[in-house]
Amino acid sequence: MTPTIPFTDTANVTPSDAFRVTPVLSEQSQKLNLTAIVNTHHHWDHAGGNKKILQSLSSPVPVIGGRDCEAVTKTPAHGSTFTIGKNIQVTALHTPCHTQDSICYYMEDKSTGERAVFTGDTLFIGGCGKFFEGNGAEMHVALNEILAALPDDTKVYPGHEYTKSNVKFLKKVDPANEAVQKLERFADENHETQGKFTIGQEKQHNAFMRVHTDDIKKVTGKTDPSEVMAQLRELKNAS
Repeated sequence: MTPTIPFTDTANVTPSDAFRVTPVLSEQSQKLNLTAIVNTHHHWDHAGGNKKILQSLSSPVPVIGGRDCEAVTKTPAHGSTFTIGKNIQVTALHTPCHTQDSICYYMEDKSTGERAVFTGDTLFIGGCGKFFEGNGAEMHVALNEILAALPDDTKVYPGHEYTKSNVKFLKKVDPANEAVQKLERFADENHETQGKFTIGQEKQHNAFMRVHTDDIKKVTGKTDPSEVMAQLRELKNAS
């Protein structure tokens, strides 16, 4: 008896490496139905594979992302929602700073209650992206007003695995923080940290989400949250 293969709608988030993605889509064509390409920002290592993936498909799918993303067909408004498959609701969160077209995607599976946020180069585990097109005020809003407002149990999926290098910096600016020590132990014992930590945990160990604390104000010599953020980034750049 031939087993029934479930049909699953899916979206490809930040598809930069088309040469690795397209074979998987082909091999899993009976299981996966690609319904959209979703970009967090326009940098080539996140959106550079859009055209090649589109060329590999038998029918086109929308490319959802910021206005400067390759082959983009739809830029969702801040706070707008769309769905993936039957159960996953996606909310677009505009977080300009790393680039002005940066968008994070908060996803909630209505069938399980699981929550996740894809943060591109805005929020990393234990860190944040460089301010290529923005400033401290913008990143403060992105991290500490927009992303920090998500449910604490939301799992964080950043665009890069930079946790070990981020921990080295955290140990310099927040050495007494037990949450940083816990993060270091996990990073030492595990190859990947993406999806292993939540927004609530980032607020405990990520210095860029702790700009309101006395410890981080002291190390930066600033008190205004936006200025603390800007100085903290300068310290990270120099580390």
